[in-house]
Amino acid sequence: MLRPQDGPTREQRSLGGLWRFRLDAEGAGRVEGWWREPLAGAADIPVPASYNDIFPESAVRDHVGDAWYQTSVWVPDRWAGERIVLRFDAATHRATAWVNDTEVARHEGGYTPFEADVTAHLRPGTENRVTVVVNNELTWESIPPGRIEERADGRRVQRYFHDFFNYAGLNRPVWLYTTPPAHITDITVTTSFEDTTGVIAYRVDSTEGSQSRSIRVSLRDASGAQVSATTGAAGTLRVPDVHPWAPGDGYLYELEATLLDASGELVDSYRQPVGVRTVEVRGKEFLINGTPFYFKGFGKHEDAAVRGRGHDDVLMVHDFALLEWTGANSFRTSHYPYAEEVLDYADRQGVVVIDETAAVGLNLNIGGGIFKSGSPVSTFSPDTVGESAQRTHLQALRELVARDKNHPSVVLWSVANEPDNVQPEARDYFAPLAREVRRLDPTRPVAYVNALMGSPDQCVVTDLFDVVLLNRYYGWYFGADDLEAAETDLEAELRQWAEHDKPIVITEYGADTYSGLHSVVPGPWTEEYQIKLLDLYHRVFDRVDAVVGEQIWNFADFATAPGVFRVDGNKKGVFTRERRPKGAAFTLRTRWRKTD
Repeated sequence: MLRPQDGPTREQRSLGGLWRFRLDAEGAGRVEGWWREPLAGAADIPVPASYNDIFPESAVRDHVGDAWYQTSVWVPDRWAGERIVLRFDAATHRATAWVNDTEVARHEGGYTPFEADVTAHLRPGTENRVTVVVNNELTWESIPPGRIEERADGRRVQRYFHDFFNYAGLNRPVWLYTTPPAHITDITVTTSFEDTTGVIAYRVDSTEGSQSRSIRVSLRDASGAQVSATTGAAGTLRVPDVHPWAPGDGYLYELEATLLDASGELVDSYRQPVGVRTVEVRGKEFLINGTPFYFKGFGKHEDAAVRGRGHDDVLMVHDFALLEWTGANSFRTSHYPYAEEVLDYADRQGVVVIDETAAVGLNLNIGGGIFKSGSPVSTFSPDTVGESAQRTHLQALRELVARDKNHPSVVLWSVANEPDNVQPEARDYFAPLAREVRRLDPTRPVAYVNALMGSPDQCVVTDLFDVVLLNRYYGWYFGADDLEAAETDLEAELRQWAEHDKPIVITEYGADTYSGLHSVVPGPWTEEYQIKLLDLYHRVFDRVDAVVGEQIWNFADFATAPGVFRVDGNKKGVFTRERRPKGAAFTLRTRWRKTD
């Protein structure tokens, strides 16, 4: 799916700003047809933003069910005759949209875009009503999963199995944009090298009936000079002495595809950034452009005070500046696809990304980030995570790859975080997912993130994937305050995993740390303990050759569901939620910025 852009044949208009907003826990609006008229009893709310923390009311923060948004849009007369599209970059976790009185779109999944051709439903030269109802309920069929408890007093309470707050709403931008009726629908690029020549294979898709038209493709370097050109809907561009995209060097070319009519007149055009790079797994090495790469960075969250998971360019740029300050070269989009603006910025900054779906909580033996005691519970079954969830999961993967396939920063697909990987049914669940991602994109490796509940000899899915991604909490959830045992146990396990002859990236490790809490004798929750724990992990990583990366949990403190194990959220951040550094941030800066 191509993003909106301005150009000689296209125009985009942001619908960001204040919309009208009304909660609807009872679901009355769908029955009464609230989209047919101005939204009664509504308050103003900013878009994009999560709605949960904006108003000081528990009924808003803990709302379960529908939330209605509405705005008025003036469509200019000059758009008459153009194809007009309404696009939502995300609506968490599902949405239905109307233009004036007509339903135009439905979508399941809270972190990938959806859009609708609304040409027939908008009236140019006047105001139009856009209404969307967003539903935040998690079920056994959704990704991520959850369940709703019906209380005796009639309240509905959402329970979910992931360790971050269930923020909802229109968290990302909303757009109206135009294209010509005959237009380019998609562009796919893959890149490789022949010695110092960059090879860019491309495919340009266009609307039916465009076969009588021709396609011209050109490539410009960062200075704007054309370096290659060809014709045809699919082909290859070659760039002698190519400037590769590489970690720390986000060099981008620009591919422009133009659709021409029989007389050579311009019908449509689209500009696609291209980073020329390769990704490969070879034995225990992870290679970018044929060079071994070592991941240094974090798991992150789209999370901030008041705005929740709402996208914010100010916070994004600041976070990337802090990544650079620490010496980090990568992050994982834990635990859902991030806003595409983030990947655009990672492309330009040369930051490497592990791109993950919203498949978190597929493990009923973990609740709120805490490992449960007692007999194991079956996760994959007809009554829990079953075929319906798998279908939702497959569609989420298809939408992720379709959106992010052209980003050079994305080097690895992560299909899930900490799922049950031991029970035999896990293999039946994950094998089709791994196959589908490889079918959609054979150029990138595929992985899932393993929790500390399935040892190397117990995991039934390791062979399905290319890279071993491990979340490990020795010295915290297991053996807190016994760092000597943690070091021994961690190294012993990593050496077992190394026998699989796959690269290992530690995608989570760390300790909850209350900023400003100090102790001469380091104990859990102190800044000193966080530093000592990270130091021991780094010693072990340096001793195990198969480890090719370290991504600490977490970049910054973040909100979670309330509970006695979470004091105002998860405090494993190296930075506070306000982005103030803890002592560990300076320790990391020393390690990651040292010269080899």
